[in-house]
Amino acid sequence: MILDHRTYTCHPGRIKKHMKLYEEHGWEAQRRHLGEPVVYGAVETGDVNSYVHIWAYEDAADRARKRAALAEDPEWQKFLKLSAESGNLASQVNTILIPAPFFGKPAKG
Repeated sequence: MILDHRTYTCHPGRIKKHMKLYEEHGWEAQRRHLGEPVVYGAVETGDVNSYVHIWAYEDAADRARKRAALAEDPEWQKFLKLSAESGNLASQVNTILIPAPFFGKPAKG
């Protein structure tokens, strides 16, 4: 398994607008192709203009297949266009994680 950890930072005062835009135009398309995220949430402390989502994939090939299908989806393409036009986003950081060898094993005892 690999985890795709994504942090998006919005310009100050725009995170609610961006989340609404995503909810209305991007959420269903992304879930249709990628499945349910492990986490999707707004940052409560620290950089409060940010939100994080984490997606789990079987491996890099699974991620590539699913993201390629998402990129071809007209509904997703419309969301990307609306998002770019909105100017809400300031930056994006993507990180691929692999679970530690002990993660997911039951506790001893």
